Amino acid sequence: MAECGASGSGSSGDSLDKSITLPPDEIFRNLENAKRFAIDIGGSLTKLAYYSTVQHKVAKVRSFDHSGKDAEQEHEPPYEISVQEEITARLHFIKFENTYIETCLDFIKDHLVNTETKVIQATGGGAYKFKDLIEQKLRLKVDKEDVMTCLIKGCNFVLKNIPHEAFMYQKDADPEFRFQTNHPNIFPYLLVNIGSGVSIVKVETEDKFEWIGGSSIGGGTFWGLGALLTKTKKFDELLHLASKGQHTNVDMLVGDIYGGAYQTLGLSGNLIASSFGKSATADKEFSKEDMSKSLLHMISNDIGQLACLYAKLHNLDKVYFGGFFIRGHPATMRTITYSINFFSKGEVQALFLRHEGYLGAIGAFLKGAEQDNPNQYSWGENYAGSSGLMSTSPELYPMQRARSGTFDLLEMDRLERPLVDLPLLLDPSSYIPDTVDLTDDAMARKYWLTCFEEALDGVVNRAIASQPDSIDAAERAEKFRQKYWNKLQTLRHQPFAYGTLTVRSLLETREHCLNEFNFPDPYSKVKQRENGIALKCFQRVIRSLDSLGWEERQFALVKGLLAGNVFDWGAKAVSDVLESEPQFGFEEAKKKLQERPWLVDSYGEWLQRLKGPPHKCALIFADNSGIDIILGVFPFVRELLFRGTEVILACNSGPALNDVTYSESLIVAERIAAMDPLIQSALKEDKLLLVQTGSSSPCLDLSRLDKGLAVLVRERSTDLVIIEGMGRAIHTNYHAALRCESLKLAVIKNSWLADRLGGRLFSVIFKYEVPAK
Repeated sequence: MAECGASGSGSSGDSLDKSITLPPDEIFRNLENAKRFAIDIGGSLTKLAYYSTVQHKVAKVRSFDHSGKDAEQEHEPPYEISVQEEITARLHFIKFENTYIETCLDFIKDHLVNTETKVIQATGGGAYKFKDLIEQKLRLKVDKEDVMTCLIKGCNFVLKNIPHEAFMYQKDADPEFRFQTNHPNIFPYLLVNIGSGVSIVKVETEDKFEWIGGSSIGGGTFWGLGALLTKTKKFDELLHLASKGQHTNVDMLVGDIYGGAYQTLGLSGNLIASSFGKSATADKEFSKEDMSKSLLHMISNDIGQLACLYAKLHNLDKVYFGGFFIRGHPATMRTITYSINFFSKGEVQALFLRHEGYLGAIGAFLKGAEQDNPNQYSWGENYAGSSGLMSTSPELYPMQRARSGTFDLLEMDRLERPLVDLPLLLDPSSYIPDTVDLTDDAMARKYWLTCFEEALDGVVNRAIASQPDSIDAAERAEKFRQKYWNKLQTLRHQPFAYGTLTVRSLLETREHCLNEFNFPDPYSKVKQRENGIALKCFQRVIRSLDSLGWEERQFALVKGLLAGNVFDWGAKAVSDVLESEPQFGFEEAKKKLQERPWLVDSYGEWLQRLKGPPHKCALIFADNSGIDIILGVFPFVRELLFRGTEVILACNSGPALNDVTYSESLIVAERIAAMDPLIQSALKEDKLLLVQTGSSSPCLDLSRLDKGLAVLVRERSTDLVIIEGMGRAIHTNYHAALRCESLKLAVIKNSWLADRLGGRLFSVIFKYEVPAK
């Protein structure tokens, strides 16, 4: 979030430089590649949206061409790596005070190079007022869009694409935000938009919504009556007065009438019986603060009761509130929440949105981009370029900027393929990927934030080492360090900034920041080397396994899978060993493992299941490159194939740490097939299928998987899911309930986490679960 200084509307980029702390190109990022614009202008805030094409580096792998050679060289790596430029799509949303609109339009005009359109979609009450200014400055024709249509489109978009978009507000909780996990099926819901008045809209599908009611008593009423009562003209100042007031000095309570609770009707004594009731009989002046508080309660309670009645009438339990009356203000969120809870007796939840202020701009953009069908794609929030939700309590964070003097940023990256639920989730609506909510767990939050801070030097060094031929690698790595460090400090003070804080979100934020400074795959050379070493050992490992009796072999396969999982460069306990002991290998890793009984040990049940009929199809989510995938996973896959089970092997679409990517797995499988007839025939006959997950994270969200993978899971009647690794099976999915058998296994490579789970370093989790009949 960029802080604004003194207001003013100069006419060049220079004046913008003087009026805000952040450089303008860090606010209007990638503007030179902007293709299409939309704008939403309210009474005091402007929200600008634009779509740009982003050029960034990606690491590509491909097999060496051995045609014309007798054989590959002994020390040749298993494949070559090249860094290429790739173009992706990004949506940018910027929110700023109308004071800055002319200055910002000037800056945009001076930096527009590649725009594809002659039109700018506009919505909001200010679209008409500023129409001439926009057309004059940008030389784009203003095309006005319907406010409510834009609002609904924007709301659908954020609910579908940002899993932690919606939150409940809890006044006395720390922190005050409680995020809800959104799922792909977001309909139906009620949207209560509180602007000057109140509009209540029932949203049933992407394109079907209905205005079902409203009220003339809304934000404008609070503002207008407040101005008459207090002579205060500014909305934010009225709310500030209300936050300091005591409404009981002005309102008549049930206790004032009955001397306490009214037991017959079950009404407590502190309920408001009559708003402003004491002012009729009291012979005294009331403070501005108390009158503002009473007015706020009166209007919020009215809106809350109205919303509650409509929700019950239409049998809806999801009610989202938006509009300038809300705008992240704790006083309004608190009173609305209380009102809804009271009138619904807790059956209806008042939900607010992290990006509520952007809904109109997002909707206007989507209206203008309909020919590109943006809804056919999935989008993901780019944490590196988004400012996040700021605290509503300035005293919680001394560095907190004043809300009225900020530029707010949101960036969304278009994902290559649509993401959907894993069809095997028992109940997608209740699935929560993450095991620990660091927003709630202060001790865990403090540990993991410190852990990521301490790991930063190692990540910076690894990033620089991955690009030895780049003259500016050190400079870019230092920028990465600064950006990620700043994100960590924000999350220390405001753990809710990007939704629920988890180990997964910390890892993903780091990956976003690395990509931001063109470090697409810092571990590419490490993975290349380790894949080469492991491939040379594959046949020896298979011969050793094949020499064992059946029962002994099953245990050796599981032990190999666990030993392979030790090789995780993301775990400091392991990376320290790998850095200092280059000879540390597969056999050494086996010796590190906890002896049975393991910390979580369902091996006996798994062995019994293996004595039964084979599974029809197993879905395996792989973890690390090198020894893990080649000497751990592939021998396990080979045994399943031998039993007559088809296998879907799912690997990350993009790089994260030393996790194996889909493109790397194709080459590894090709090399293994050349050494192993069983793997070769399984690939040829489509009994072994390699697919991508749609993810570029060391963790795993089973509600956001590649659509192609989901289709395959259905087609093959998958009846076994195997999830391996600390990120995928412990930090996420440890409690995930599936409709089929599942195996979650990992080695704990973090002392603090091991201690928390009641184990020690290198303790083993082997969790075999069968769904209840």
